Amino acid sequence: MKNSEIAKIFSEIADLLELKGENQYKIRAYKKAAQVIESYPIPIEQLYKEGKLQQIPGVGESIAAKIVEILRTGKLRYYEKLKAEFPPGITSLLEIPGVGPKTALSLWKELGITSIEDLERLIEEKKTAVLFRLGEKTAANIIKHVQSQRRKEQRILLGKALPIAERIVEALREVPGVHDLIPVGSLRRFKETVGDIDIMATADEPEKVLDVFVHLPGIQEVLAHGGTKASVIVEEGVQVDLRVVEKDSFGSLIQYFTGSKEHNIALRERGLKQGLKLSEYGITDLKTGKLEKFPTEEEFYERLGLQWIPPELREARGEIERAALRNIPKLVELKDLRGDLHVHTKWSDGQDTIEAMALAAKERGYEYIAIADHSAGRGIARGLGVERLKKQIEEIKRLNQRLSGIKILAGIEVDIRADGTLDLPDEILQELDVVVAAIHSAMSQDKEKMTKRIIAALEHPLVNILAHPTCRIIGEREEIDVDLEEIMRVAARTGTALEINSMPDRLDLRDIYVSRARELGVKLSINTDAHAVHHLDYIRFGVGVARRGWCEPKDIINTWPLEALEDFFRKKRALLR
Repeated sequence: MKNSEIAKIFSEIADLLELKGENQYKIRAYKKAAQVIESYPIPIEQLYKEGKLQQIPGVGESIAAKIVEILRTGKLRYYEKLKAEFPPGITSLLEIPGVGPKTALSLWKELGITSIEDLERLIEEKKTAVLFRLGEKTAANIIKHVQSQRRKEQRILLGKALPIAERIVEALREVPGVHDLIPVGSLRRFKETVGDIDIMATADEPEKVLDVFVHLPGIQEVLAHGGTKASVIVEEGVQVDLRVVEKDSFGSLIQYFTGSKEHNIALRERGLKQGLKLSEYGITDLKTGKLEKFPTEEEFYERLGLQWIPPELREARGEIERAALRNIPKLVELKDLRGDLHVHTKWSDGQDTIEAMALAAKERGYEYIAIADHSAGRGIARGLGVERLKKQIEEIKRLNQRLSGIKILAGIEVDIRADGTLDLPDEILQELDVVVAAIHSAMSQDKEKMTKRIIAALEHPLVNILAHPTCRIIGEREEIDVDLEEIMRVAARTGTALEINSMPDRLDLRDIYVSRARELGVKLSINTDAHAVHHLDYIRFGVGVARRGWCEPKDIINTWPLEALEDFFRKKRALLR
């Protein structure tokens, strides 16, 4: 069985235990096991065969025994017994933000609702008002979240699609005679979600490449297999199309299929003014009828009198006008980053030690890494109070004395309480190198309260970074109701950086907000919010968001040398005393 299948069983066990009203420690154990197994880089079956199940963080003797039973029998008696206590589908109600165990049970027992579809229908028929707590506003929010969930099901996260595309590209590179392989479409533009995956290639023998493609491991179904194009469904349920095209037209073809639609329309309009017709095959002179072909995108854009435009900017947001002026900036790249300023460890809800995270950062070429575990307010995440944080600071000091080539910064992801105060006293925050503040509770506050709450944190002299500023989870949780423009202005005024959170299901701030923040002079920090060593690789998704927001290295504080970064933090403390 796949890791994801086993993780799903444990996740559902946690949901069923929540419905039963079991203690939080037990529920948390299953949730953590599900989370770790889902993201674990080694197949669970392999670890089982090697007798190493208990090397997985969060998998003790009891969980390991259940994994063994699943792998040996294909099912779990404990899980089947729990499921028998409730109607099928009821746990799906817990996926809706705002619907907890008590509400789910009430919906089932009083109205017979056992699915999201049932709930949606009864809300529309206004039959849920009989339940206390499910007034019009709550019902409207539920409908909004249900619709959001459906949108998510129609598209997949960039963080899921990109590894699929890379896996296929890597396999096809082994085919003799392949010269170019580039994923195109919204994937190449690094949009946060994508539909189907499209890959363009050139090759000496197209038929050979396409034949290898349709027989790759993990192909579930072949939808089409022609001389220049093939379409398949991979095991993740995603459609992947491969086109093998002529080398001399490759530039215009990848430009056309990269898009966006709006960008291509604007390009065509520019071409018509010059007497040119654009297509995926090249550029035709309308007077002579001659078709010019372009093996590279750079040549294609140059023919239109334009500087080459990075794919992430191709959204018809002024990039063509800037390209005409040769004024496209040098965007931030992964290699520009010198560190990650928001990572978690075993001290709270992370999977790895401080030392492991630091060494992994060093391997990635970083100069520094900030440990920012949760504060005490995040009880479910084993957040740190004052005494534990002091002990962690001492451990970081010891590690800095012992390790070379990487500087560990002592930090915290401190909760911003509902009234705008911080979850830890200033006395301990002053001992830290960096303070990352975040909203994790009371997310339904109205715009005025939420805005004041966040501003209070931004104006705190010890807060350096606002983490995941809109609190959204793509397709699952909408952004908080906040005056983001005002937040950005205060961030600029106070010298507080806003985070671009690289977690694939967050990517928060969104690209349009990143662009606006940059315009207002706000400094940004691209962080992973990593809870395990391998999460550090998610940083590339944050870089993609930053590039879509037109960011240069100077806009991103963790591209700066450590001395400049520390000076930035010191200036805020000095200015706001």
